[in-house]
Amino acid sequence: MGLLVLSTILDYTYGFWVASPNKRKALLFLWLSIINNLGILAIFKYYNFFALQFQVALEQLGIHTAPYLLDIALPVGISFYTFHGMSYVFDIYRGQQKPVRSFIDYAVFVSFFPLLVAGPIERAGHLLPQVQQVRKFSYGQALEGCRLILWGLFKKVVIADAIAQVIDPIFTNYSDYNSPTLILACIGFAFQIYGDFSGYSDIALGTAKLFGFELLSNFRFPYFSRDIAEFWRRWHISLSSWFKDYLYIPLGGSKAGTTKAVRNTFIIFLVSGFWHGASWNFIIWGFIHALGFLPLLLLGRNRKNTDTVAQNQLLPSFGELRQMLFTFGFVCFAWIFFRAESLQAALGMISGMLTNWNHLAQITGKSIIILGGLLLAIDWYLRHNERQLRVPAWQPLRLAIYFSFALAIWLKLGGEQSFIYFQF
Repeated sequence: MGLLVLSTILDYTYGFWVASPNKRKALLFLWLSIINNLGILAIFKYYNFFALQFQVALEQLGIHTAPYLLDIALPVGISFYTFHGMSYVFDIYRGQQKPVRSFIDYAVFVSFFPLLVAGPIERAGHLLPQVQQVRKFSYGQALEGCRLILWGLFKKVVIADAIAQVIDPIFTNYSDYNSPTLILACIGFAFQIYGDFSGYSDIALGTAKLFGFELLSNFRFPYFSRDIAEFWRRWHISLSSWFKDYLYIPLGGSKAGTTKAVRNTFIIFLVSGFWHGASWNFIIWGFIHALGFLPLLLLGRNRKNTDTVAQNQLLPSFGELRQMLFTFGFVCFAWIFFRAESLQAALGMISGMLTNWNHLAQITGKSIIILGGLLLAIDWYLRHNERQLRVPAWQPLRLAIYFSFALAIWLKLGGEQSFIYFQF
């Protein structure tokens, strides 16, 4: 709590100084804000990682050290509220936002409870005006919020947590399982993290609606993407757009020549990976996605698929289905590094997937297909609008669906796990 208060006070104060007509003064305090925010992240999230890597480097030179390591828990939501503060100061420096006079209003923007611990990462220009205006209760908005909360809880408690109970032992003891089971576990984690994280985002959006707020969308059915570029326009949208606006474009984006465009692409994906955690696994995860994005960038196809798949059709075409399956397979492969406990474990999982095809009848985790298929089927029905949950007009059927979802959630409560993104 103290760290959140300190960060809030600093960026609130910097906002006035960055608004100075003296450009040198404004730039100075912009950099101070960046240093303060990144410094907080560096100390509490990355210090131990860098200390251990420095120790390994020195040992390669024959110098043995025993670095001091911090024995502290990672503050919940630190990666999210520091990015809120940085975007606020950046926007003031660019002239897109004026400093907020009311400290309370700014503090609500930074620490609004539905999004504090796992996003979405809001922008001052979007959320602050809603904080400052008078809000009135809207039955329609509240009803939409309740539906989103119910759907988010279902994705988290019924689907994600149930899959986690199946795949956690497989990832922990991967050498004990055959190739099909390991492949199912990787696919299962793709569904788990999607149900877990998008479930939280739906709960956050729904809770905000109850208070009269509209938050930014964070997911738009990413597993229906036809290439990696489209996947990143649909997955963790608030983070992807944050890096695009405050890192990729300031570095020159794709308009500064091919060489710099490639460099900038790798920078944002590697930084995105490192943002998720202080581990080589996350960096490699980001690197893999950069490799998948690069051909699209070089061929000028990274902005190709901007519409909804099977826009006016019940089912996708064969070409669309092939593209979605390839993209999903690529994403699942990258998820191995995201989920594995270490780089060695990730490589062990991949090796087991390729070589351990014995005892094919003993396949564990078949329930993943049922749970993942249910999630995809409902998503396909809803795919045209992630914020508008279409429900049957006939009231008895609608109430039966609500009751079924609520009952399933209640029956699953008790064995739940914490949200995955709470650790980031």
